[in-house]
Amino acid sequence: MKLSGISRFPIKSCRGSDVERAHVERRGITDDRRWMIVDADGRFVTQREDARLALIDVTLEDDRLRLGAPGASAIEIPSRLDAGARVSVTVWRSTVDAIAHADASAWLSEHLGRTVRVVYMPDDVRRGINEKYAQQGDVVSFADGYPLLLATRESLADLEARAGTSLEMRRFRPNVVIEGAPAWAEDGWSRLRIGRIVFRAPKPCDRCVITTIDPSTAIAGKEPLRTLAKFRRTTDGKVLFGVNLIPELDDHESVEISIGDEVEILA
Repeated sequence: MKLSGISRFPIKSCRGSDVERAHVERRGITDDRRWMIVDADGRFVTQREDARLALIDVTLEDDRLRLGAPGASAIEIPSRLDAGARVSVTVWRSTVDAIAHADASAWLSEHLGRTVRVVYMPDDVRRGINEKYAQQGDVVSFADGYPLLLATRESLADLEARAGTSLEMRRFRPNVVIEGAPAWAEDGWSRLRIGRIVFRAPKPCDRCVITTIDPSTAIAGKEPLRTLAKFRRTTDGKVLFGVNLIPELDDHESVEISIGDEVEILA
């Protein structure tokens, strides 16, 4: 098995980009989901509330983020914020401090026609993962719950065959894509190595309506949830695709992964 895809999403729920290599830190891929959009009350905003976020381009070049949107002039902001007034923001059950970027907030508010803020998670902010699966020191960025998401090309191919339609992998927004495993083999993985990094795989990932939004048009449909529900539904009504990953790294450790890296299942 080998690593065949790496994706990074600097702003939660906006477009990401595929890269040939990336560094992984304890909270995930470097610069992945360190930014988030929140409403006037500080609660996170995603494509679940506004599908147009699927069309917000976010490109990382050196230490700058370039944001673009249909019909709007692009704007550049720093990729990281180390100083500024702190605001309290909430993502799911987590409430943490963040720093808002005024220009990006104004730009996106104008584009969406509603008041939002674009906020950054500083290095000193520690957001923990689900206590049921956490070990000492585990942290996550603004991702839904875990540092990385893994998917396999074989599982996507099987899903496409069952659905009778083509489905882009980017609908599922994985950070790493593996090829060379039987379809759905990832369900049974609990520990694996990608390149030089060992990861825990605490559980499969339950999927939401964002997967039904076409990432090219922001138009919602019924797939892939309709087909997944026929054979990937749990007893509590969730549908599964991909697995969550937690890197076994120390604080301040950063290790590179690259396309073509060997993947080994350890448990």
